Amino acid sequence: MRSIVADLSSASTAELVEAAAAIATELAQRSAPDSGAACMELAEKLASATDQAESALAGLIAVVDRTAETKHWGLPSTQAWLRCHLGMREGRAKERLTLARQLPRLQQVSKQLATGTLSYGYAATIADAVQRLGDDDCAPAEDILLRAASDGLSAGKVARLGNKIHDLVAEHNGTSTPPEDARRGYERSWVTVSRSLDGGCYLKGWLNPEDTAILDGTLAPLAKPAGTDDRRDLAERTAAALSSVLAGGHKATRVTVIADLETLTGDDKPGWLRDGTPIPAEQVRRLALTAGVSPLLFGPGHVPLYLGHTVRIASPGQRRVLETLYDTCAVQGCETPGFLCEVDHVDGWALGNSPTDIDKLTLCCGWHNRWKHTHPHQMQITKTNDGRYTYRALPPDGITRPRRGRPPDQAANPWQDERLAA
Repeated sequence: MRSIVADLSSASTAELVEAAAAIATELAQRSAPDSGAACMELAEKLASATDQAESALAGLIAVVDRTAETKHWGLPSTQAWLRCHLGMREGRAKERLTLARQLPRLQQVSKQLATGTLSYGYAATIADAVQRLGDDDCAPAEDILLRAASDGLSAGKVARLGNKIHDLVAEHNGTSTPPEDARRGYERSWVTVSRSLDGGCYLKGWLNPEDTAILDGTLAPLAKPAGTDDRRDLAERTAAALSSVLAGGHKATRVTVIADLETLTGDDKPGWLRDGTPIPAEQVRRLALTAGVSPLLFGPGHVPLYLGHTVRIASPGQRRVLETLYDTCAVQGCETPGFLCEVDHVDGWALGNSPTDIDKLTLCCGWHNRWKHTHPHQMQITKTNDGRYTYRALPPDGITRPRRGRPPDQAANPWQDERLAA
């Protein structure tokens, strides 16, 4: 095998990244050898190198996160940058961000990941476990989980250990206490909610027999499999059932059907759901007879609900129209649900340019609403043929860079396209 010799110690970080990118590009064009044994050996080497690259990537992400650089690009968080600009799925973006934030506290994991002696899977699993711990408990937790990994436990089993890391650390430190249910007794029901750093929470508690009967009677019917294709386990279905109860979805479900008044009075023109699915006119009328009807009145040209400059806050009726038009925030790449967004005056109420009229309003998450106000020169606004507004956050002045993770048949350089269009 031919060796390639280069003085890497004198190269800058940028030069090394360029070299790694060039090697990856060339390697991706090569065909795999015919030998299975050779492929296995090469795959193991490449996987180790990839894990080391993940260590370097974590360091870069950590700096981006610490300096809040993403906010200059119209992104509310580092995780949104990973998802929207680097093309990562939500779970992978969260995993990489957690690793980047926790590695400075994990000295052994950081060293072993950088040298290729610990895989990315183990490192990410340990980082996820210790994010719920304070600095005093982080080191013993790292020791416990690394020992489990060195003993041959799979990353999945190490993750299960991580789920009870508080108890393991307490036992390690000799400060374990009786379980909370034993200390509280079994007469009164109790539930504790502990928040995680990623916005989720952990539930733990005890229900007495009476409350258990209520819980079973409410959740059990909702936690049944939705069909033969429902591959969720009981725990996942129970969580979905609880969410449904908390949201009131077990009592009534609201379905928005959009239709012209003529359809309700006998015309054959179909209606449609919010996602564009057509609904036959006869079915629209049947739904209207068996369900509550909340009319959304439109004027000529399907332009509804004008309030002008006399009112700044959109009315409930206007908000219902906007939630029908927009599933998410109007900013491209932002996945904040529409019902959690704020009503935004497209041309800016403070400037006196945008009345509170439905064709001058859209939905925008709170963060992007404020960012749009403070960075108007970096927000490109377009209006589609169906009357919806689309916001696109532009990069800072003088910077053009293509987004990765997009198919080549789309814009070859979307950043440049955006700058030219602006």
